Amino acid sequence: MNPIEGLFYGFSLSLIPTNLFAVFIGVLVGTLIGVLPGIGPVGTMALLLPITLKMRPEAALIMLAGIYYGAMYGGSTTSILVNVPGEAASVVTAMDGYQMAKKGRAGAALAVAAVGSFIAGTLGVIGLMLFAPTLAKFALSFGPPEFFAIALLGLFALSQLSGGSLWQSLLVLALGLVLATIGMDPVSSLPRYTFGLTQLTQGIELVPVVMGLYGIAEVLFVAEQAGGLPRITRVRFHELFPSLSEWRRALPAVFRGTGVGFFWGLIPGPSPILSAFTSYKLEKRVSKHPDEFGQGAIEGVAGPESANNAATEGAMVPMLSLGVPFTPGTAMLLAALMIQGVQPGPLLIAEHPEVFWGVIASMYIGNVMLLILNLPMVGIWVKILQIPQSVLLALIILLTLLGAYTINNSLLDLGVLLVMGIVGYILRKVQFDISPMVLALVLGPMLETTFRQSLFLNRGDPLIFIERPISGFLLGVLLFFFLLPLIRRVVAKRRPQNL
Repeated sequence: MNPIEGLFYGFSLSLIPTNLFAVFIGVLVGTLIGVLPGIGPVGTMALLLPITLKMRPEAALIMLAGIYYGAMYGGSTTSILVNVPGEAASVVTAMDGYQMAKKGRAGAALAVAAVGSFIAGTLGVIGLMLFAPTLAKFALSFGPPEFFAIALLGLFALSQLSGGSLWQSLLVLALGLVLATIGMDPVSSLPRYTFGLTQLTQGIELVPVVMGLYGIAEVLFVAEQAGGLPRITRVRFHELFPSLSEWRRALPAVFRGTGVGFFWGLIPGPSPILSAFTSYKLEKRVSKHPDEFGQGAIEGVAGPESANNAATEGAMVPMLSLGVPFTPGTAMLLAALMIQGVQPGPLLIAEHPEVFWGVIASMYIGNVMLLILNLPMVGIWVKILQIPQSVLLALIILLTLLGAYTINNSLLDLGVLLVMGIVGYILRKVQFDISPMVLALVLGPMLETTFRQSLFLNRGDPLIFIERPISGFLLGVLLFFFLLPLIRRVVAKRRPQNL
């Protein structure tokens, strides 16, 4: 079916009461998580993975996707009113949003952030609708070597871009790949690394791992932090109207941020964060008033907020069309589909059109819901910040324990949960990024299977990865990622000699 037919089909599915409720719950929880500084959308999706086991695949993905892009909306509220970003991608919004609030223009900043997010989210969904089917058709010609190269590029590129040193990211990545090898060998069907435990022959469950890394570890990390929130700026509904001159300055920034964000979403890495910083720098460069940035420039709110929302839609293009997540958030969405028995990739649109088109149509509906939730109800979201932190932390622990145990009714899963919680806490303390471990755990089986299939196709000759044009090109890009730090060091050493 063509995009228009697919979209109508998606709306017919999304408007079913159960799916419509899934959209509402997703964007509501996403906004709430965005408002509350702490666990973030990835951790929340990890906590809710056990719930999706009882849902239809399209409803599960609709709800988790709502959390993913809904958190970008909610993160702007605390950034503007309290100067505490509820979501990492909203750090840039706080630079000028809080300054606008101090000048009495908090309402205008909130309105521009919400409308900009709505426009960017809507245009991003249109881009997803157009790009993903085209990329999926192209990917139908891919074989095991191409999928191995794509998965490898996604893993290592994200490790390079996610912050910290390369060796730290590779160490965490290796740990995730080791966990992915536990269980039955996909070729010989023999148990490996099970240490005599029968339960481990099924492999390490993804859900308790991510719930431990993001849920338990976050509780331990937040519990040791001291200090409260700054004074909250009060906003009345009639103040949510920017002036005409503010709209004239904000709207061009919204469209520029949308383009920047969607482009970043197609690239491996923490795209919402990178797109927000890129948009901010772009707006400062093209602005006629660059001196106002950091002092309350409305473009500094409109551009980054639009960029981080468009990036979430852009990041779903490779996940839905290739079955390869380029961000931790899309890795959670991929995990939800895999535990439902749905394999994302080039055949997803043909084999499961209800999942693909249902999710796309739900995003249109979700963006409208988010606009309604984030403007008239801003006072309610601010009051939620007054909930005692001890209550929230206790609730997170309860949800993680129940969620991990109810998957298989297994004490082993509880043990994995607690161990991963301690591991995640230690990695956070030493400032290691844990997202490569999650991606490695999700993509590890695919990496191993496609690698061995490729060798079988070429009778054990590894040159097949270089001889095939697409896989050779992708591996060349991967090599560039590895050599880039070395090139930078060489250039930096030669500069003083040339002066």
